Amino acid sequence: MKDLLLITPPFTQLNTPYPATAYIKGFLNTKNISSYQIDLGIEVILELFSKSGLQKVFDKEIDLPAISENSQRIFALREEYLKTIDQVISFLQGKNPTLARQICSMNFLPEASRFNQLDDMEFAFGNMGLQDKAKHLATLYLEDLSDYIVENVDSDFGFSRYAERLGKSANSFDELHAKLSDEQTFIDDFTLKILHETLEKVQPKLVCFSVPFPGNLYSGFRCAQFIKKHYPHIKTAMGGGFPNTELREVKDKRVFDFFDFITLDDGEVPLELLCENVCNPHPEEELQFKRTFLIENQEVVYKNNAKKHDYKQVDVGTPDYTDLQLDKYVSVIEIANPMHSLWSDGRWNKLTMAHGCYWGKCTFCDISLDYIKIYEPVSARILVDRMEELIQTTGETGFHFVDEAAPPALMREVALEILRRNLVVTWWTNIRFEKSFTRDLCFLLKLSGCVAVSGGLEVASDRLLKLIDKGVSVDQVAKVTRNFTEAGIMVHAYLMYGYPTQTVQETVDSLEMVRQLFEMGILQSGFWHQFAMTAHSPVGMAPEEFGVTPVKQDVLFANNDIDFTDKTGIDHGKFSFGLKKSLFNYMHGINFELPLQEWFDFKVPKTTIHPDYIHDCLLDDDNFTFKGNSKIVFLTKNVIAENRVKTKKKATYSYTRLTFHLKTNIVSIDLDQEQAEWLVKMLEENSTENAKKITLQQLKTNFEEHFDDFELFWFSKPIQQLKENGVILSL
Repeated sequence: MKDLLLITPPFTQLNTPYPATAYIKGFLNTKNISSYQIDLGIEVILELFSKSGLQKVFDKEIDLPAISENSQRIFALREEYLKTIDQVISFLQGKNPTLARQICSMNFLPEASRFNQLDDMEFAFGNMGLQDKAKHLATLYLEDLSDYIVENVDSDFGFSRYAERLGKSANSFDELHAKLSDEQTFIDDFTLKILHETLEKVQPKLVCFSVPFPGNLYSGFRCAQFIKKHYPHIKTAMGGGFPNTELREVKDKRVFDFFDFITLDDGEVPLELLCENVCNPHPEEELQFKRTFLIENQEVVYKNNAKKHDYKQVDVGTPDYTDLQLDKYVSVIEIANPMHSLWSDGRWNKLTMAHGCYWGKCTFCDISLDYIKIYEPVSARILVDRMEELIQTTGETGFHFVDEAAPPALMREVALEILRRNLVVTWWTNIRFEKSFTRDLCFLLKLSGCVAVSGGLEVASDRLLKLIDKGVSVDQVAKVTRNFTEAGIMVHAYLMYGYPTQTVQETVDSLEMVRQLFEMGILQSGFWHQFAMTAHSPVGMAPEEFGVTPVKQDVLFANNDIDFTDKTGIDHGKFSFGLKKSLFNYMHGINFELPLQEWFDFKVPKTTIHPDYIHDCLLDDDNFTFKGNSKIVFLTKNVIAENRVKTKKKATYSYTRLTFHLKTNIVSIDLDQEQAEWLVKMLEENSTENAKKITLQQLKTNFEEHFDDFELFWFSKPIQQLKENGVILSL
């Protein structure tokens, strides 16, 4: 028996748990509040995609002549699907790696329409290896089955969402309520069976649903409905990303037939108070709530009467993944892009470097909400403590820092702390493409285990970037992506079209900028999305300042995405296919030479961007600037010093050859003996093991106590050679 049951309703990801319940469970541990967590999504997927689950799918009565040719084929091959499904799932869970050879034989898996895209299999996976090819084929196999389920069994099914349309900007609760009044769906049967078993086992007093996305909303309500009907003594609550952004103005009383409480923003204090009210009530005292909607006197009220402050990030504890079936998550590869595979392939421990966003100005972003607006970083020491704790408890050394934008200075300190502790980890995160990401910092991040970053380039136009208040320029983005790429870190860019006042010319010019970034090889992945106006962004709160007119609607339920008209009158949606098709080609390194007009079936203007614009942006080199406050890091002590003598024009000179054995190469430099001795001493005293880092100015002062002209030494060819090979980093 536990006080709380924490649930993520179907569906989020196949490969790794959504971290919200693990974050909350970690916090509850610090308060000695007992809890149990379950990811209903993966549990349902594993029940559905099993021999017994598929048997139920194929047992559903269908009108065979009336269904699509693709569904007819899958039904005809049903015995092959039933024969292979358990082994395929086991393979995708990493438990049956030898099956990869069978899968890649192309005569093992039954194939339907998803396999039609395999024409360029060798091109796409030539460098990715047998296991990745097999994962991709197995993913197509699952997607074929998903297509069959959507067409013939449950039209709302999707691997990472369920009935998503019901949650997307649903200003009225009517449609969702009508769906909940209908009979249970095929997927509901699986979900509620597992929910029932869990409730019987855990016997909680309060069930808390974390609903991060619209695609979790319907299942969350369906589960809450089941609890209210069969376990009326159990209280239910909802929190998470969806209510935090969409339900801040909820007024419809019917919502509270399903949920007793809806909490907003950081969940720790609201949930702690709910637990106190439900599990340890004190009838003589006024109930305390933090940012919580509930029913009082037959009306929806918002209670925020608690004086208790939110916890600092240092006090919320380490995420706890106990109870989740970590070994049963399914790694898939949907498309042949190594960056996209980070989202769907492999399991990642999720952590946050900083609460909120240190920039917090982008006009399309929900910067008025606490999850963006309240910026609070965690110290590098505590973060790496948490990493080590998670490695011990999960056995996984991969980390995804789920920040809005990870702060560069903190990323540097985390990298140094990882190196100081000699940890072997793999990590990636989201960033802003700002100038702090120098070549040396990117190299340091790579050494600490960083394999990829994603960041918002948004609109590749300096006018629009200024309007967005992004704080970056295209030229700056080019240099930063170059620095990451040269360090061996993959770069994914979020791209936007249809921003208010954006012209057709600017859309075409943005595409040209993106084309050049890929052609130069400094961007490896990207994704175009059309601008959406949200209620809590500067554009949504003052649309007239951005040249758009909102379409007003009464809000009784959800409110985030706002329909609007743009004064330009441009139909930005028509660019979607061409932008995405061109990007797909560029990501595969092909068709850079095609005119941009080729991607669109309507007339577009020629680009005004010079064909060498990005190339010219990269010509500037800032490696010869002296910044006294830079921290200097010496990354190796493995140096062999050999005193030598050379004769030049009958004169004899003594010098020292320093040889550095690096992981992949050997670097040798010759220095004056005394300067060589000084440098070796600096290497030993200022290695990564030393928590306190020397600044360039301090290094200069130390040098000039023994020698003259530090800058002549610092920018000399031998020292430049050490910098270029990462022996010395200036951060």
